[in-house]
Amino acid sequence: MINKKNLWFLTLFSLILVLSVYYITMPSELLLNNGYLNESPVSKTEDDNNLQVSIEESEILVALRVEAEEQMLNEMEDLKAILTNVESTVEEKNNAFEQMKALNMSKSEEEKLENIIKDKYKLEAFVKKDGDQIRVIVASDNHDTTLANNIMRTIQENYDSKMYISVKFQK
Repeated sequence: MINKKNLWFLTLFSLILVLSVYYITMPSELLLNNGYLNESPVSKTEDDNNLQVSIEESEILVALRVEAEEQMLNEMEDLKAILTNVESTVEEKNNAFEQMKALNMSKSEEEKLENIIKDKYKLEAFVKKDGDQIRVIVASDNHDTTLANNIMRTIQENYDSKMYISVKFQK
């Protein structure tokens, strides 16, 4: 027997389902004309045949983050395969688990350093840590050596041992 709660749930669920299917199948030109998706990186000039592509600074950092994330996910998948493999020895599984833990720690350190740079210098940055080497890519037009030195010192303050830090300014 269907009671009122179940009837309301089915009615609202079907309404949400129909609206979501409609939204997914709606042509993207309609959204562009309404101004919802006018954040495209392609800017048209006076000639419709001649298109200029302008890449923003944050897009470079996003691309680097996506690439690093894909690499990390691939490594995690390989390590998970070792962990779930029945034929793997206990030692191999322990090594895979330790590597997964190290990857997670490295990722959290990178995010921490990015947040420090963002808070202290008000700059967007991408940080990649590989052992004792740290690569920092800062989205800035200002290619200042004193700023690079300050960023390097700020990062080095977080570590006891000597780190090899490189700072690159990307426009």
